[in-house]
Amino acid sequence: MPTPPQLIAPTAEVHASFLAAMEEFRADGTEAVPHSRLAAELRTWADRWRTAEGFAAYVALTAGTARDERPDGVVAMTTRWWVADGRYLGRVTFRHGLTPSLLDHGGHIGYAVRPGARRRGHATAMLRAALPVAHHELGIDPVLVTCDHTNAASRKVIEACGGVFEDRRAEKLRYWIHAPRPAAGPKPSPRG
Repeated sequence: MPTPPQLIAPTAEVHASFLAAMEEFRADGTEAVPHSRLAAELRTWADRWRTAEGFAAYVALTAGTARDERPDGVVAMTTRWWVADGRYLGRVTFRHGLTPSLLDHGGHIGYAVRPGARRRGHATAMLRAALPVAHHELGIDPVLVTCDHTNAASRKVIEACGGVFEDRRAEKLRYWIHAPRPAAGPKPSPRG
């Protein structure tokens, strides 16, 4: 019986499917996307990923808390992979803080589903699985998630996960997602 997808720490066990996914992202034009961590990794790691040693080094780097260096500052970053039955389907990147540029167009959470696995509900499921990690494990509340104003699919994903639209900044739409609040318990009955 197939196992449902789940967020896991990066692992060398998915090397072959990871390489296939990266080829799909390259064919899809991801390398040219500005402000994309995945695009930067495709440009800098693609040759090293192919060897077991290079991939192990990449996994070691991404499995812990890394640094996301930007011209306007550095923030801590955690990455989780979306995997089902040993097959890499995508990833979520958690930025623990916001620089001015992340506040405008990056947000706390970035996610990517490999092109061959799109339109199957993975993005929504992945973001839903990521929110408790952000809220409870990393203490990020509320979470800022952004998407291109032309990306109707991402808008639907963010809104389905509770995103509340704040504004548009340049080409990006900005949404905030708060941690669910505990339900109020029953009110004590008045005694008289």
